[in-house]
Amino acid sequence: MSDRHVTTDDSWAPDACTLPTHERPLRLAGFDQFFRAAVHGVDRLSAQHLRLQLDGAEQVDETARDLADRESSCCSFFAFDIVRPSPDSLTLDVRVPAAHVDVLDALAERATSARGQK
Repeated sequence: MSDRHVTTDDSWAPDACTLPTHERPLRLAGFDQFFRAAVHGVDRLSAQHLRLQLDGAEQVDETARDLADRESSCCSFFAFDIVRPSPDSLTLDVRVPAAHVDVLDALAERATSARGQK
């Protein structure tokens, strides 16, 4: 798979990802579960910037930070920023360089789709 092609199994892992292939389905399932449970809104601020509006629960904050840390460790092109704009909400900003916009497209599509499965 190339950096510019999303695999047909709906993962967003390009060649730049160092996560072992056999671990990718588990990571994908973790993101799907998080998206279904915590995402209230998906906003595409630019081609390279996605903002997820999240439930403000402390557990959501911890899970978001854990997923962001794990994803950053294997896909260093992701930049994650978690902000608490109010006591009841969180935002998770995800940014990628221009070469990885297709990966962000797939992530946004996945978040939107999973959110609809609540």
